Amino acid sequence: MAALSILDLVRVTVAVDARGALDNARHLAAHAEGWGYRRFWVAEHHNMPGIASAATSLVIAHIAAGTRHIRVGAGGIMLPNHAPIVIAEQFGTLARLFPGRIDLGVGRAPGTDQMTVQALRRTLGGVDNFPQDVLELQAYFAAVVPGQRVQAVPAAGTDVPLWILGSSTYGAQLAAELGLPYAFASHFAPALLMPALEIYRSRFKPSAQLERPHAMVGVNIIAADTEREARRLATTQQMSFADIFRGARGLSRPPIDDIESYWSPMEKSQAMQMLARSIIGARDTVRTGIDALITETGADELMIVSDVFEHDARLHSFNLIAEAGGASGATSAMGRQLRV
Repeated sequence: MAALSILDLVRVTVAVDARGALDNARHLAAHAEGWGYRRFWVAEHHNMPGIASAATSLVIAHIAAGTRHIRVGAGGIMLPNHAPIVIAEQFGTLARLFPGRIDLGVGRAPGTDQMTVQALRRTLGGVDNFPQDVLELQAYFAAVVPGQRVQAVPAAGTDVPLWILGSSTYGAQLAAELGLPYAFASHFAPALLMPALEIYRSRFKPSAQLERPHAMVGVNIIAADTEREARRLATTQQMSFADIFRGARGLSRPPIDDIESYWSPMEKSQAMQMLARSIIGARDTVRTGIDALITETGADELMIVSDVFEHDARLHSFNLIAEAGGASGATSAMGRQLRV
């Protein structure tokens, strides 16, 4: 059975402000480690009023301080937005505060719009430097070598595990070349999932971090006590996707009884393409969906998004998912990995 992990959106809603969203994420993580989830990640998004994880390293510190052993990290940091030394300093500090528990997933997209990229004082051309930036970041986490004049203090020697994130085959090629674990964002971009996994596994080169390929698959899963209730809860996420196509990225809203009354046929088509691999239903349906996804992809790990509006219902969803997926915090494959 693949390990189960969580990607939390740190949702600001019409009922919960940013502080509440941050505390809800920490509360969920504390439950998640008791339910057997392997890791708990948050992601860098900017200029999105409904997501409170823009200062990603600070959010990770808040969550890690409220948990004991679950791995906490970024899924991910959008590296073109930052100088690698700054990210190394941040995550090296986290690694000193929470030894053996910090992950760093990096992606090459800006995670925002072009105007906000300019506000970040970076340029879109930074994506062209992504492979070099990853290598530079990796070097800052290694032990200091004689004659090294620039150090990321206190990152040196922490060897924070790096992950490559992607929604296309580009990240798969880079992760394979560098011998790093790979996480595919099929929770919003499922089209190239299988080609990307094939490229990653077939081209993988062992590294100091990883002996064999380790593939994580992102998936939306919403679980409830009944099929009907799960489908209703899923309308919160469906509305959010429809709003993206309308250019209206607002706060998360409560579920509705009839999603067809909310979106147009075109919006529905666009949203359902992005949500094509979602698993929605009661526990048995979720178990069947998880088993089928693992069988199809051979995933070593699932990174689960359960975008449910009400916090208690989201807790219940993740609890049901853990029961359905047999969450244990590790898999037999994990034992052969060096640092994942």
